Amino acid sequence: MKRLLAAATLTFALPAGADVIGHMAPPEALTEARLATLPAGQREAWRAYLARSAALMAADKAALVAERRSLPAIPPSPAAGPSGGGGMPMDQPAAWYAGPEARRIADTVVSFQTPAGGWGKNQDRAGPPRRRGQSWVILEKLPAYAADDIKLLDAVWRYVGTIDNNATVAELRFLARVQAQLPGTEGAPYRAALDKGVRYLLAAQYPNGGWPQIYPIQGGYHDAITFNDGAISRTATLMLDVAARKGDFAFASPELAAQAAAAAARAREVILRTQVVIDGKRTIWGQQHDALTLAPVGARNFEPIALSSDESADLLLFLMKQPERSPEVRAAVAAGIAWLEAHALRDIAWPAKATGPEGRLLTAKPGAGPLWARFYGLDTGKPVFGDRDRAIHTDVNDLSVERRNGYSWFNTAPAKAIAAYRKWAAG
Repeated sequence: MKRLLAAATLTFALPAGADVIGHMAPPEALTEARLATLPAGQREAWRAYLARSAALMAADKAALVAERRSLPAIPPSPAAGPSGGGGMPMDQPAAWYAGPEARRIADTVVSFQTPAGGWGKNQDRAGPPRRRGQSWVILEKLPAYAADDIKLLDAVWRYVGTIDNNATVAELRFLARVQAQLPGTEGAPYRAALDKGVRYLLAAQYPNGGWPQIYPIQGGYHDAITFNDGAISRTATLMLDVAARKGDFAFASPELAAQAAAAAARAREVILRTQVVIDGKRTIWGQQHDALTLAPVGARNFEPIALSSDESADLLLFLMKQPERSPEVRAAVAAGIAWLEAHALRDIAWPAKATGPEGRLLTAKPGAGPLWARFYGLDTGKPVFGDRDRAIHTDVNDLSVERRNGYSWFNTAPAKAIAAYRKWAAG
């Protein structure tokens, strides 16, 4: 297969025996001990952040214990829904959101809001409301091959408040849509939950402007600044909408709007600061970056420290939507787009799904493309691919079948960013 790929594109022309080039190094969690590496003037804000996070987690756990104390039996975990959640349509006519079905869903959404103010992920909000003593999040049993990828300080307390898979942001946007159609007392409970949820996101933001994947923080790679799957761009965009106090977000007080505007500005600054510079040149971003050093870090065992084309395309689109085109924003966008254009892959094809026992395979296809690999090595600028055993490969076809089939190793997201840039740069 390597010979076939070498004929298709020089990007994959590799010396024999060079397929495994290393192993993914697990990222460090955010801990009190690590704060000693910071300049003295920054430590107080980070210590306050860690203390607030720990207090909120303790309060969340205590609330659940208190609910269960008098129950004869603990209710089963909520049912899992699709990845990314569901049941909260945002494309209905305005009047629908004042109707019984929307309000039923909104009541369910409110019932699953954690005491800290966030929501878990991958739940269908059109289902039944939370029962007293029931977990706020699904407690799915991970397959043995995946359990080692997800490390948390508490294995049974998982994703209790997260921005992963559009969680929390999706719930807030739905509640905002419902309460906008119920300006009187009927909408008050939804506005209260909405206000609490926005303040939860404000509390979750790191002092440097990033957001972790899970809050209160729960250790592992989840403590990293999470660009993965648009987590931070969606959260920062929500903050911009709250700051504008228009449409669904006209409910926001001037004080909350000002805090949201400041949060969005901090997020924009950390995005600019985390753009990876190699040999003096700006490139793109990693999927996630260390909360303190801002360096790219890995995540799950098969997600190595690397530049990420999909997340970078999303961040470039976010920067292009900013109301102010500062010189810093212009420089970051121009450099990121140039890097993506230079690293497009052509004359190869990656199937949407497996069609046989061998699984998905990258093949030569003259005239095909452009495609982008999900990950590019920091040192080589060439595609890299990870497996469950943390091995980093240069040939996707050498991965285990489970990982080849189960991850988005190639994508076309940069094409959208490049097309948008042509209009943006001319404006």
